[in-house]
Amino acid sequence: MSLLDTRVPAVVLRIDRNPFHHGTLGAVRSLGRAGVEVHVVAESAGPHARSRFVTATHAPPPPGASPDEFAAVLRRLAARIARPAVLIPMDDASAIAVSRLRTELADGYLLPDQPADLAERVADKAELAAVCERLGVPHPVTLVPENAAQAAAFAWQLGLPVVAKWSRPWRVPVGTGLRSTQVVRSADEAQALFRRTEEAGSRLLLQAFLPPGQDRDWFFHGYADSGGVVRAGGSGRKQRAWPAGAGLTTVGRWTPNPEVRAQAERLVSALGYRGVFDLDFRRDGAGAYHLLDFNPRPGAQFRLFADTAGVDVVRALHLDLTHRAVPDGSPLPGRDFVVENYAPLAALRPRRRRELAWHARDDLVPGLALWALWCRHAVRRLSERRPAPEVRIVRQTGAPTYRNDDERASNF
Repeated sequence: MSLLDTRVPAVVLRIDRNPFHHGTLGAVRSLGRAGVEVHVVAESAGPHARSRFVTATHAPPPPGASPDEFAAVLRRLAARIARPAVLIPMDDASAIAVSRLRTELADGYLLPDQPADLAERVADKAELAAVCERLGVPHPVTLVPENAAQAAAFAWQLGLPVVAKWSRPWRVPVGTGLRSTQVVRSADEAQALFRRTEEAGSRLLLQAFLPPGQDRDWFFHGYADSGGVVRAGGSGRKQRAWPAGAGLTTVGRWTPNPEVRAQAERLVSALGYRGVFDLDFRRDGAGAYHLLDFNPRPGAQFRLFADTAGVDVVRALHLDLTHRAVPDGSPLPGRDFVVENYAPLAALRPRRRRELAWHARDDLVPGLALWALWCRHAVRRLSERRPAPEVRIVRQTGAPTYRNDDERASNF
């Protein structure tokens, strides 16, 4: 007999076009293995679409969709399913849209009950800094410049290097070369970034740089139930990341940390937050854990925190919203999570308690599809790195010079 109510389907939603989002596949497998009917609203090009646990894949709202268009897509799907489903946003933009549309979607979907603007407030980097200051939660010193000259002045004031972030990274257009977070090493860089504010679609903020280091990067995943109690999940230590020191977790370990848990629970309680959340922390040289990000949805590595009862944050969400008790399983400290395409050597090392992002014995095809897609991606990115053909420019004197036209930066 399944732990979950298999009469209630689930809809996994992601409008981010990244085909390598392993968290989507994790949600599909977690629910599908429990016998839940799983619909995915996302681009069908990703390996998740090949999972045997997917009931059907549906086209997401188009880029830049209005709230009405977004709601229309989900209402059409609800009509096809013909019974209420648990809706699980997997990226910030989806989580924010669903939170704001909760009333309009209530007839077709089961959703946590919380203020409509709360997901956007915590996902907005500038708003989060203000929330942390108000609640006394450690957070890097954050300044929001009003013009390019002030951006340069703030960079000097904070002390170079500084961290530059776009306050609403889900609005940053694809293909611009802009990154949601980057390290700025000069006042000129800060000014140049500020001048792209309109292009980025949100405010630029500058933060004091907390240097990375061994055992300094931590995360906490949890589910705040209808009573505000944090269930499932736990604290983890980021062992490797891509890009190094500032990116997504490629190797993580379940590591109990009472201080990180206490901060997470205090923050969630003070905000009245309900639902799945993913927090990122960095410990400074004095031992204080600074909150870097509050993601109002499952983190991509949430499957790290599957306990002895088989409960993770996505299953806890389904259980709570279908009025079933969330069993109190025991944590499994020392369990590892590895993303194979970013950490292939770590994936090859034998470990007894480990979960891989893509490969699973009971669902082999997505792992195979990942490597085929990843190889094509790698070839494309490497071809973009190749220098452009040298262009021979003949001056009037007849002396040849050469120019390389390819100055593009790569994030690969």
